[in-house]
Amino acid sequence: MREIYLDNSATTQVSEKTIEKAVELMRQKYGNPSSLHAKGLEAQNEVENARKIIAKTLNCDQTEIYFTSGGTEANNLAVFGAAKAMKKRGNKIVTTAIEHSSVYESLKELENSGFEVVYLKPDIFGMVTKEQFMEEIDENTILVTVMMVNNEVGSILPVDQIRECIDLKKSPALFHVDAVQAFGKMPINISKIKPDLLSLSSHKIHGPKGVGALFKSKSKRIYPRAFGGEQQDKVRPGTESAPLIAALGVAVSEIDIESNYKKVLELRNYLVKKLNGISEITLNSGPDSLPYIVNFSVENIKAETMLHFLASHNIYVSGGSACAKGKASRVLKKLGIPDERVTSSIRVSFSKYNSKEDIDALIEGLLDGIKSLVKIKE
Repeated sequence: MREIYLDNSATTQVSEKTIEKAVELMRQKYGNPSSLHAKGLEAQNEVENARKIIAKTLNCDQTEIYFTSGGTEANNLAVFGAAKAMKKRGNKIVTTAIEHSSVYESLKELENSGFEVVYLKPDIFGMVTKEQFMEEIDENTILVTVMMVNNEVGSILPVDQIRECIDLKKSPALFHVDAVQAFGKMPINISKIKPDLLSLSSHKIHGPKGVGALFKSKSKRIYPRAFGGEQQDKVRPGTESAPLIAALGVAVSEIDIESNYKKVLELRNYLVKKLNGISEITLNSGPDSLPYIVNFSVENIKAETMLHFLASHNIYVSGGSACAKGKASRVLKKLGIPDERVTSSIRVSFSKYNSKEDIDALIEGLLDGIKSLVKIKE
């Protein structure tokens, strides 16, 4: 039975060239990048090449790229590092109520330490406006942290307008963008968005798990979260995982945003048209969301039940964020979606490897599931 994988916001299939690069470094260029001999230099050159590739993609200086173990660490380093560095300037942080758990839980911890955190409320499609940021950012704000694309419903937040808000309010705030779900899927230009910090992850773009990166403006300072080495200007010390970093570089070099976007947009439109023809299904993603993510609810069927049914047919989707481990979606609740739709929500997320045949199989699986599972309940 053919495998239908539609959970690409959780993780993506690793590309062959990316695998080959990681294996090359593990088998041949296995030196410690910090070692001064030839084997170390060999590995260091691979790390620096990946840094150059990412910097070119983001339109920033390569010295502003710091490698981490993934998006969660990059977000934690940005949030905690910025808060600690700026705490003498104020104690207010502005964010949204639908941030990824790696940001949301970090902010909850900072609240416990005495910081004031304002969580802007989105509309039912996950949109937050520039005006909401303007209202809350002030001279006491030390950090504004916002995701570029929501990982559950695909809403695109106005990150390109936030720097203007910070400047107009004469705020000292550092500006952090969680671009984990956006990187590789839509253009990101550091010189236009003007963030101080920006996070990305490898395994969302057909690279390996266990590696990510943080852009940090060379004009800004944050406190490290780890100590014990001279690597990466002590911002993120420790021996770099050269095989994973080099593989990330290959994954970034393979990105074709325009071509992939066009293909995925056609898939999203095709899926939405099919879903709209099923009376038991209600869409949760808005019409202006990133086409890579489509969230919907299936009437009277718990998400976990439908997920298992589809998986038994080799169709793999999600009930929301993989990091939530099956818990009811905090994000959908914050959007004001009724509980019965929250607990029955399904997230489909595409990659360049998907096809209309995958969607046809999904729709057939959903229809079979609705027929079978509702009948069992009765």
